Amino acid sequence: MDDRLARLREKIPNILFQMLVRGSSAVGYTNVIAQPPDKRISLNGSAVDVKSGATVDLSGGGDLYAYEFIAGHGGSADVLDAVNLAASNHPSGTTVYTYAIFAVTFVMRPVGSWFFGRYADRRGRKAALMLSITVMSSCSFLVAVMPTREILGYWAAVILILARLVQGFATGGEYGTSATYMSEAATANRRGFLSSFQYVTLVGGHVLAQFTLLIALHFLDGDALRAWGWRIGFFIGGVAALVVLWIRRSMDESLSESHLEAIREGKDRDAGSMKTLFTTHWRPLLLVFLITAGGTIAFYTYSVNAPAIVKSTFGSDRALTATWVNLLGLIFLMLLQPVGGIISDRVGRKPLLIFFGVGGVIYTYVLLTFLPKTTSALTAFALLIVGYVIITGYTSVNAIVKAELFPAEIRALGVGLGYALANSVFGGTAPLLYQASKPDHITLFIVYVTVVIGVSLLVYIFGLKNKAVTVLDREQGSAWAVPAPAAAR
Repeated sequence: MDDRLARLREKIPNILFQMLVRGSSAVGYTNVIAQPPDKRISLNGSAVDVKSGATVDLSGGGDLYAYEFIAGHGGSADVLDAVNLAASNHPSGTTVYTYAIFAVTFVMRPVGSWFFGRYADRRGRKAALMLSITVMSSCSFLVAVMPTREILGYWAAVILILARLVQGFATGGEYGTSATYMSEAATANRRGFLSSFQYVTLVGGHVLAQFTLLIALHFLDGDALRAWGWRIGFFIGGVAALVVLWIRRSMDESLSESHLEAIREGKDRDAGSMKTLFTTHWRPLLLVFLITAGGTIAFYTYSVNAPAIVKSTFGSDRALTATWVNLLGLIFLMLLQPVGGIISDRVGRKPLLIFFGVGGVIYTYVLLTFLPKTTSALTAFALLIVGYVIITGYTSVNAIVKAELFPAEIRALGVGLGYALANSVFGGTAPLLYQASKPDHITLFIVYVTVVIGVSLLVYIFGLKNKAVTVLDREQGSAWAVPAPAAAR
């Protein structure tokens, strides 16, 4: 009798959790990855976990955009030569060389997505996120303190490139794992809203870089910037990564202990398996690649190339004005992400992706044609924010759309690898290709970006179903079965 009462007491909290979060229709459903109900019963609890999973992008984004800090306003061959990004006898190619280094780091992202995706699917999301942020912070500090070419000669370039490659490796593992974690940690009817914070913090990293640039331009002269100012972005990226590491110590694991124990005992050999991914789940893997292609090329074109255009057009005499325009525009983009997530929780993910696809096909020409001709701060800001509204249709829902396609045992690997491959091919190369196409072949670049977005648009229209039951719905309850509460409890 006592044993039966004990078992009943264990079951009651799970039943209540299912009823409160997913609705009474979910009672009796077995969830292999659900955490104990006391940790995930409320929207507030999910929000805390999502915050912990998302914060890595603040440090990663800020550090990656340190390259824009150097290229855009460290801005001369002298500064880049100090860190050996470009030879001093090629001043006209300084920015091209800088973005070439930026693009090279993306080569390692698929490798990182494989390693950390497999690690997350077999060891847990928290363990993978802790390891990756440790690697990222170490590389940031290495670049921040590394000697220049005057001391090391061309070994400075070797150290720099190796550090960026290793960091690209760690960053490649972050996307799939953090997208997976946030999607699993979110309450069912708020998955769009909570998972949108991945890009809140990623764009927040860009905002951090622009703010750092603003302070540097205000307080440092050219000599100080060349001597040590270029290190600021990397140092802040490293410090931010340590803060993230501290925050993540308290995050909950989204995979249950019983699920992880089954993997450790060899009962689930499909977890994190590349063979399983390519033989059983190749269709969602291809879908993730195609969903990402248009979104990632638009994101880097609109949020990296466009701010660089503003800086170039306004020139050194109006550098502070250009930085303010870019900073305010990126803050606007950051704040838009939860709005897009909330909308997706109401109308579904597909309408937002189609909105992005149609808008991107039409607006890319407008942005890249008229922004270089604009010297008015207000007009430049307006052109930027229209583009940011458009790409929010992708950025705010991209994490949840991809996470919904895979089962728990292969989710981090599938989401991460599909994204990393497309991100490496189309996203990381966009700044380099744009710079290389100037000034005579900009039209070809516009056509290229438009076509890639157009291909993804066709996938959004014909490859996705709106509000359909997904793998994540079957694991954790439907996102559409429970009406959103009037107010957070």
